This record gives sequence, structure tokens and C-alpha cells, in this order.
Amino acid sequence: MPATPTQGHVVVAPDKFKGTLEGAEVAARIAAGLRRAAPGVEVRELPVADGGEGTLAAALAAGFTRVAAKVAGPTGLPVDAAIAVRGDTAVVELAQSSGLARLPGGRTAPLAAGSYGVGQLIGRAVALGARRIVLGLGGSACTDGGAGMVQALGVGLYDAQGAELAPGGAALRRLARIDLGPLADVLAGVEVVVACDVDNPLLGVRGATAVYGPQKGADVEDLLILEEGLTRFADVVGEVSGRDLRNAPGAGAAGGVGFAALALLGATMRPGIELMLELLGFDEAVRGARLVVTGEGCLDAQTLHGKAPAGVAAAATRAGVRVAAVAGRLELAENEWRGAGFAAAIALTQLAEQPGDSMTRAGELAEVAGERLAAAFLVDRSR
Repeated sequence: MPATPTQGHVVVAPDKFKGTLEGAEVAARIAAGLRRAAPGVEVRELPVADGGEGTLAAALAAGFTRVAAKVAGPTGLPVDAAIAVRGDTAVVELAQSSGLARLPGGRTAPLAAGSYGVGQLIGRAVALGARRIVLGLGGSACTDGGAGMVQALGVGLYDAQGAELAPGGAALRRLARIDLGPLADVLAGVEVVVACDVDNPLLGVRGATAVYGPQKGADVEDLLILEEGLTRFADVVGEVSGRDLRNAPGAGAAGGVGFAALALLGATMRPGIELMLELLGFDEAVRGARLVVTGEGCLDAQTLHGKAPAGVAAAATRAGVRVAAVAGRLELAENEWRGAGFAAAIALTQLAEQPGDSMTRAGELAEVAGERLAAAFLVDRSR
């Protein structure tokens, strides 16, 4: 007898495969394989993100509207960026304006890179009437504590002679005074929620500089300069706000942008994937589903600590739905990925005929993975 599809739809909810496919592309290719192998099954594509790069794309795929904005990049040069808007909610992705990928020519600028463009994007969202701003942190090129972000929203940062500070973390060493200016009025009635998957404090061995500074091109001397600048910034912010949040979990996210968001924007911080699944309507999408398929470029130890696939697996398990993973590479033992809630895990490297195929033929192989999962979970061959 021919194989027939079993009942219930499938939700395909992967993160991006960094360096090869965006989340929406991954979802489309896996879905194509599922549909080819199980033509009668309804497949719903819902690419996800954990608050880092890809957050904007995930929101747009879920029905948010793209609003373009030309803002300052990490070195001050203008870049074409965007936010995502739906109703009174706006999604702002830091990497759109201040990410490593926005550095001119890819040249790092550890001491001078800033977050001014992030504040411009927030301002754009507020001007459009947003009353809830979801700020996705990740992939930043700067270590300025979010100083540039708040400057773009009207905050004045001055040295002892009364001159406005230049952009970047190094300049913060000269900070003498902060004038909050119109910030309270700009954000009146606006809730800022930070989507973040790290819990680093602002300073110290686990802080923004020590952990992430080298990734942004900082050498040993630069690290000392940046740590000094962030320490000074935390001291003066504490004086003006009456709260010392330098040790708050997530304060060190995105070069300290998490700190300024908490201390000066009054933001709350939530695990990135948890917040994004809520925003994207995952619980509604998974209701009545037969299977959820998620994934990312590499399923490894980091996946188990709050990355998108683990969050999807947890949410699907709570809904009583089986979940499978597709990844570019699989670096977890079977007991590890099964312990995280996955009923199956397929790596593109396992499907590749030649070394490198998992990168150059990622889309094709993702379709093959979809076919394999359909055969394993969606087709009843007993009829």
C-alpha cells in the first residue's frame, strides 16, 4: 500500500545557519523537503531567532512590517538599516546598525566603535508610535556601554571641560557629567524589553571587555582602556540614576549596551528565544502540530544554554509535540541532544557527499534532511 501522511501539521522553526542561509531560507528548504516526501501534510514556516542577528528577519517573516532607516554605523558612517513594526510593538536589532558586519571594509575599531545608530533606531520606533520596543542584542562591534545609544536619545555625556564626548569606549575614561536631557519624555509610556541570551556583568573577568573585546579587535592595551572607560561610565551613571547595575546579569551584553538599557532606558531583560517565541506566536502555531523542526548552523554545547533550538525544543515539549533538529554540524552526543528534548537530529555534514558540501550545498541538503524527517515522523507506511 502507498504511504499516507499522518494527521497534524508541522511547524518549521529554525534559526539561521550562519554564513550559509538565513532563517527564512532554512525554513523554506526544510519545508520543501517535507512537502515533497509527505505531500498531504500542512507545513507552517516560522523562522526564529534568539535576539541576535536574524531577529529582524524572524519578525518580518512572522508578519511584522519593515521600516527602513538610515542611521549611523559603528564608526559613524551612515548605513541602511531597518526596524520591524506591528501594531504598537517594534523590533530593533542592534546588529542592523552597530554590528560587526557593518564595519567599513570589515576593519575593527575597538576603541572608537559606538552604538549611536541603535539609539536612532529606537527613536525611529518611538516616532512611529511604538509603545513596546523589543531590543535584540548580539553581534555588536562596539564596547561603549551603550553610551552612543543614549546620546542618540538626547543624553549628554561631558568631560571636565564641558565638551561632549566623542564616540566609542575609549572616550568614556574622560566622562565627568551626564545630563539625561529629554530622555524621560522621549520614552514616556514606552516599555523597552531586551532580548538577550547572555548573563555577563558589565565589568571584570566575565564582563563586556574581557569576554567579548578580543572578538571586536581589542588587543591587551585596548582591553585595559575599554575596561577603564566602562568603569567610569558605570560610576557616573550610578550617580545620576541612583542605581548601580554594573553587576546585573546581561549588563555586559553587546559591549555593555545591556547596561545602558537597564540603567538609563529602564529596560527589562528576558531570555532572547523565550521573548522571540512569544513575539512570533509560537504557542499558537504549535497547537495541534504533529512535529516541530528546528535547527541552527551548529548544534553544540552552546545550544544547550539558551540558544534558539533548545528554546524551541522546550516550548514544543511543553505543548506535547515532538521536535527534531537539523543543523549544519552536530557536535553533541546522542544522549546530549536527546536529553535536550530532540527526538531526532540530522547534520548536513552527515548528508554531504564531499567535504564542504554542507556549506556550498546547504539549501539542497536541508531539503534532503526534510525528506528524511518526513519519512521518519510523518508517513504511515502500514496502510
